[in-house]
This record gives sequence, structure tokens and C-alpha cells, in this order.
Amino acid sequence: MNFVNPNTNAINDKKLYIFDMDGTIYLGGKPFDFAIEFIKNLRKNGKKVLFFTNNASHTTPFYMKKLARLGFEPREDEIMTSGDVTLEFLKRFREGKSVYLVATDELVEEYREKGINLLTGDEESADIVITSFDTSLTYKKLDDACRLIRGGAEYLSTHPDMNCPTETGFIPDSGAIAALVTASTGKVPTYFGKPYQETIEMISEATGFAREEMCIFGDRLYTDIALGKRFGVTSILVLSGETQPADVDAAELADKPDFVFPSLLEVNEVMFK
Repeated sequence: MNFVNPNTNAINDKKLYIFDMDGTIYLGGKPFDFAIEFIKNLRKNGKKVLFFTNNASHTTPFYMKKLARLGFEPREDEIMTSGDVTLEFLKRFREGKSVYLVATDELVEEYREKGINLLTGDEESADIVITSFDTSLTYKKLDDACRLIRGGAEYLSTHPDMNCPTETGFIPDSGAIAALVTASTGKVPTYFGKPYQETIEMISEATGFAREEMCIFGDRLYTDIALGKRFGVTSILVLSGETQPADVDAAELADKPDFVFPSLLEVNEVMFK
């Protein structure tokens, strides 16, 4: 397959290499062996690595265990999620506000432990409603979220991904849940995660690297690649997850990735073989 841009010096010269997870370095519970090798090669050559996933159904301790089990040898400061970005926003700009969070028990517990004023959903009103990728979603949760939003609650969402790739196909993700809530209430959420500004600002603040020192690898045009295109981060699309070649061809020029590779296998070969 041809690269969008054949001059790969723009990848080799970076200092921080940001990786989407599902569809990029693994698929569900199956790691891509070539991704493990590529990341090891980066570290051997003094490059810094950050794993960033929009999948907020799990928290950093979960991803630490998963990435270690799959062979990626992560450090805790190398992992960040859209749930982290949303949490940081709440702490900085919505301190003390009441929040109804539609999410997995894992994310709910983390937000509670970090001091967020969480509601049960049975209250008459809320300051904020947040929806996320909730694999324990119930009709009552949706009903409560919609009722509170109609009552005036600010509506936030951890991330806009419509589908989550698995070994057996796609399953509905956070963006699909938000679309249902929007259809019922008429309210569109403020999204976090990729490709939004709060995410790139948090990455830069946490790592100390400027945007021109970063590159991002991912399998989605509208999240991973869009983050790079919007904020001056070199973007590399891999076709091992959601995006197909036809999607790249159909994208506007301004939305096309800087590079396209079938997978991280070919990136590794270009950089280290």
C-alpha cells in the first residue's frame, strides 16, 4: 500500500509516540506481536511512549494489567484515557458540581474516589450529566440521564467513538449512547478524549513535550487522526482497526492522515529494519 506521504523522517524525528490501543496495538484481548516489537524498538532508541485510549469503560489500573499481560511492559505514567481528561476538567472547572455519570462501575468508583459529587440518578435535578462507554447500560440509566438533561443539566460525554472494535466485530460505544440521548433530549454533549483540545493539552502538560515533538498512531480518522490534524501533531493511520482504505479516499484533504500504513508492522520495518 502507498503511503500518503513517503518521507518518513517526520516520524523518525519525534520524541513522544502516542498510541491508540484497541485496533492499533491489540484487538480486544489479542495483542499484535509486531506492535510489541515496535514499541520495544522505540524504547531502545530513547523514544517516549504514551498509550491513550478513548475507551473509558476501564481505568488506568485495568489497562496497566492488560497491557502488561499482553506483553507491552507499561508504566503507570504511560497510560491515559478519555475518562482521565473528563475527570481533570471536572476538577479544574466544575469543582463541587453534582454529576450523574452513566458509566461502568469501574469508572464510577474512580470518580467517587477522586472526590466527584456523584448522584444516583433518582434525584430531581443535577448540575451535570456525563455519558460514557457503559457496557452495563440499562434503560433506567438512559431515562434518568435524559430526564436530568431536560431539567437543565449540562451534558458532557467522555468520548465520541461510535463503535468499539472487538475480535468478533464492532459493538456500540460512547458516541452511539450519546446519539440516543441527543435524539431524545435534543441536547448535544460537550465531548472529551480524542480529538478535543483538552486531550492534547493534558498530554503536553503530563509529558512535557510540545506538539511538534509528538506523533500519534491510531485506527480512526475522526478521533486519532483528527487530534493530530487539528493540533499540529504528526498523524499516522493504521488499517488494523476501524478505518478502511475507502474511508481515507473519501476524506477531505484537510482530514487525511500524514501517513497511512497497513499496520504497525510496516512502521517498524520503515524505522528499524
